[in-house]
Amino acid sequence: MKNSIINSIKSLPPLSKTILQINRVTQDDDASVAELATIIEHDPMIVANLLKIANSPLYGFGGEIKSVTQAVSLFGMKLTKSLALGHAVKKLLNVDMRPYGITSEKFAEISALQATLITKWYNHIDKDLAQTLHLAGFLQETGKILIASDIIQEDEDISFASEIEMTNNIAQVERSYVGVTTSEVTAEVFEHWKFGEGFIEMIRYADNPKEAPEDLEELSMALHIVKTALPINKPFSEVSINYALRKARDAGYDYEVLEDVIDEMLDAMEKVK
Repeated sequence: MKNSIINSIKSLPPLSKTILQINRVTQDDDASVAELATIIEHDPMIVANLLKIANSPLYGFGGEIKSVTQAVSLFGMKLTKSLALGHAVKKLLNVDMRPYGITSEKFAEISALQATLITKWYNHIDKDLAQTLHLAGFLQETGKILIASDIIQEDEDISFASEIEMTNNIAQVERSYVGVTTSEVTAEVFEHWKFGEGFIEMIRYADNPKEAPEDLEELSMALHIVKTALPINKPFSEVSINYALRKARDAGYDYEVLEDVIDEMLDAMEKVK
C-alpha cells in the first residue's frame, strides 16, 4: 500500500462520543430500545438521517415515522447501530469523488443501496447474517474516498476517471493506479478505528472473496456480489445486474431470489422518481 494512503489512514480523526456510546449500548444484551434512542437523540444529524431512511420507500414501513424510538423499534438495535455508524463514518471523511465520476451525494446513495440490497437479499437466506452484513454493505466502499484523494493529489484524476467510466472491473483499475483495491483500503481504515476483526476481514476480501478465510468466504462473496450489481460507475445497469446474478449462481446461491429483490428495489426506486 502506498505511503500516502497509509498516512491518510493514520491521520483519520477518532469516532465521535455518540458513536462510541451507540457501540457500547448495542453490545449490552440488557440494553433497551429506549436507551439507544436516548443516545441517538443527542445527535441531530444522526436523527435526521435515521428518520429519512425510515421513511424511504425502500423499507416500506408504511405511514410516517416521526420519532427516533419508533424508528429504532422498527429497525431493531443492530440495524439502527449500522445506520447510525455508517452515516457518522461518511461524515468524518472528506468526500471528493471526482476521480470516480460521481458526486459525494451519489456515492452516499449507492452505499445506501448496497446496504439495502444485501439486507433484503439475506433476509431470505439468514436474518442474523443480514444484520451482520448491513453495516459492511454500507461501508465497504469507504476506501474509495482515500483512493480518490490520492489520485487527485497525483494529478491523475482525468485519466483515472476515463478508465473507471468504461471498466467492468473497478478493482483492477484501482490496483493499476495505487497498488491496492477499495476493499483492502477500507479494511485498513476500520482496523485503524478498532472495529471487530470479523467485520474488517470480510471487507478485506470483498474484491477477491475466493481468497478469504473459509469462515468468512460467504460474507465476502455476498459483499462482492452486491458491489457487482451496484458498482459506482454503473449501478443497477443491465450489464451489472447480469454479472451479479451470474456470480451468485456460480457461488451456489439461488440467483432468482437475488433477482427478485433487485426487481423489488428497482420498482421502489421508480416510484420515488
